[in-house]
Amino acid sequence: MVKVAIIGTVGIPAKYGGFETLAQQLVENLNKDDIKYTVYCSGTAYKKSNRLKNYKNASLIYLPVDANGAWSILYDLIAILHALRKNNTLLVLGVSGLIFLPAIKLLWKKKNFVVHIDGLEWKREKWNKLAKAFLKFSEKIAVNYADITIADNLAIREYITKEYKKDSALIEYGADHVNTPHTVVKENYAFGVCRIEPENNVHIVLEAFSQMPDKRLIMVGNWNNSQYGLALRQRFDGYSNITMLDPIYEQEKLDVLRNSCMLYMHGHSAGGTNPSLVEAMYMGLPVAAYDVVYNRYTMENKGFYFSGPEELRSVVITITPHTLQQNALDMKCIAHKRYRWAVIAKKYEQLFTTK
Repeated sequence: MVKVAIIGTVGIPAKYGGFETLAQQLVENLNKDDIKYTVYCSGTAYKKSNRLKNYKNASLIYLPVDANGAWSILYDLIAILHALRKNNTLLVLGVSGLIFLPAIKLLWKKKNFVVHIDGLEWKREKWNKLAKAFLKFSEKIAVNYADITIADNLAIREYITKEYKKDSALIEYGADHVNTPHTVVKENYAFGVCRIEPENNVHIVLEAFSQMPDKRLIMVGNWNNSQYGLALRQRFDGYSNITMLDPIYEQEKLDVLRNSCMLYMHGHSAGGTNPSLVEAMYMGLPVAAYDVVYNRYTMENKGFYFSGPEELRSVVITITPHTLQQNALDMKCIAHKRYRWAVIAKKYEQLFTTK
C-alpha cells in the first residue's frame, strides 16, 4: 500500500483555495485500497467542534499553526517531520517549508517527495524583497531535491527546464466540482472574482469599465485587506455601473453570479494554471483574460485578451453575441477535455505508484 501525506493546505473539507480543493478531490477520486491518505490541516482554521478525524479514505491531522504567511514555513516543516514516520510518499503543495529538504533527504533517503511548486510565487508583488529572495531560494531547493516536481502549466514546466535543467510532471487542475445551474438567465454584466492584489490587475479592469458607463461590472474580492484594495474601492466605488462586493462564501450565490454574466474577467498575471479560470471555462463562460503566457496556455490561445484598460475597452465594445457564444463554446470544450478531476487524479496516482 502507498501511504501518501498531503502537506501545505489549510485542510479538508475544502473551504476555499486551489490547493485545498486539489487535496479534497484527490482523496475523493483516488479512494482506493492501495492508497492511504493523511491530510495535514491547520487547527487555527477549524473549530475543535467541527474537526473531522477522517474524510473518505483520509486521516486528518490538525496542527496548532497557521498554514499561511510566514507561519507556513513552520507549519509545513512540522507536517513533514510528522509525516515521515508513517508515510512513504509526501505530496508537498508549495515550496515555503522545503528549506530543510536537503537535510531531510539525507536522513530519509527512501522517502518519495512529490512537490507542487505553485507557480512562481516569488514573483508576486505582495512580497517584499526579502520574502521574494527566500521563496526563490526555497523553489531552487525544492526543484533540485524533490524526487518529482509538479508544474501546473506548460509555461511553468518550460521555466523549470530552462532555469534548473530539470524535468517536471505537467498536471493541471480540475473544474468539474463546480455547480452549474440547469437554468441560467444571462444578464448584461461582466463579472470577476479574485484576491484584490496588484498582480491580478484589478485596477486595469476597473479603469476600463469606469470609461464605459453603459457597461456593467460586478467584482467580488477582499477589498479591505490591503492598501491596494482600499484605494481602489475609494476611487471606483462611486461609479454607478461598477459594483464592488466583499467576499462571498456561499458557493451557491457565487455560482449564480458567475453563471449569469455575459463575460468573465480574469486579470491574473502571476502563477500557472489558475483554478478560478478553469472553473469559469468549465461553466462555459466567455473569458477575457490578462495577456500572459500562463493564461494563453490554459485557454489554448482562444478567448479574449488584454494588457491594459484601452485593450479591455476595445474587447468589451467590439464583442458580438456570436463571438461571445463561440468563446463560451471554446472554453467549455477545452475544460471538459483537459480539466476534469478524474483525469487529474489519474496522473497523480501514476506519480504515487511509480517511482
